Formats: sequence, structure tokens, C-alpha cells
Amino acid sequence: MHTHCTCGAELPPDARFCHKCGKPQLEMTAAEADSVEDAVVAQAVGAREESKPLEISFRNPAAVRVGLITALVGSILGSLPIPPQGLWLLISLLLAGFLSVFLYMRRTGQALTVASGARMGWITGLFSFVIATVFFTFSVLLITSEGGFAKFYRDQLQDRMGRDADLERFFQMLQTPGGLSTVLLLTLAILFVLFTVFPALGGALGAKVLERDRA
Repeated sequence: MHTHCTCGAELPPDARFCHKCGKPQLEMTAAEADSVEDAVVAQAVGAREESKPLEISFRNPAAVRVGLITALVGSILGSLPIPPQGLWLLISLLLAGFLSVFLYMRRTGQALTVASGARMGWITGLFSFVIATVFFTFSVLLITSEGGFAKFYRDQLQDRMGRDADLERFFQMLQTPGGLSTVLLLTLAILFVLFTVFPALGGALGAKVLERDRA
């Protein structure tokens, strides 16, 4: 058994490889050689998989964290009393999608395609919708305790639009359980579309703009 490698390094007992130059010191059988080769290949594949960027989805912890944080920021921005309120809400949703892409790219160093940016914005939009639904539920409970939706909409709309036959039918519909359920479900459906589509558009725009800036 060799006590020194050809490179001059002193070898420990039963050393298979030189710790300095890596030269094999013992004859290996074919099975041992195959085992070493398999281990090297597995290590290379594992390293390649670890370096592969994660897809933007709810299985991506970084995307989920960024989406939740950005949704909270977007909800605060959307609640600011900036007129016109409806237009400002849509703008804040676009900004939330754009910001989510910016923060994700800054946090991970991963460039996003337009499709990935749209998915990042969509995740942010889903969190924003959940937050909006919570506030909507509290609003429903508050309005119900203060006289119901018929009185609420009558106070809001009648002063602006006056007395109208269609409005009266609408007020009467709100006084029935079926009519009230229809209005609430329709409102939630509209909110879901707005709170997911606009952040997705903002995310796609953010990926496109930031990709051009990185180029």
C-alpha cells in the first residue's frame, strides 16, 4: 500500500483517493466504480435541481410571502380617500401586482417572464380579495344592524337619482332573503374579477418593464 501519493502528499491508511490531488490510490472493482459514478451523477443532478428557479405558484414560499405582504400594502393604498375612489381602487390593484413582481425579483434575483409576472400578480390579487371579503363581511354586518341594505341603498341612491320605479323594485328586492343573497353574491363575484384581473395585469406589466430594465 502506498504511503505517499505521486504528488508528494502523505496518505492516511486505506485511503482510496489522495486528499490533495484526488488521484485514486486503490484499485476499484467495476461495481465500486459504477457506485462512485452514480453518486457523482446524483450529486450533479441534485445541484442542478436546487439551482433551477421555482415556478410561481402557491408551492413557492417566496411567492406566497411576497404576495401576502403586497396584498396588505395594496389594501392600505386602496383604502386611502383619493378621488375618484373607484378609479383609485383599480390603480392601487395594478400597483400591487407591479410591486409584487418587483419585490419577488429583488428578493430572489430571479427574472420573471410576462406569464410568470401575471401569475405573481394573480396570487397577490387572491390575497387582496380575501382581505376585501373580510372587510365586506364586516360592512354587511354593520349595515344589517343599522336598518338593512334597503335603507342603506335608499339613503345612498335616492338623494342622487331621485324616486325611480326601477330603484323602488331594487329596494323591495333587497328586503327579501333571495334578492339580498343575489346582490351579495353578485357583488362578491364582481370583486373577485376586479381583485384578480387588475393585479395580474399589473404583474405582467411589471415583468415586462423590469425585464427591459435588466437587459
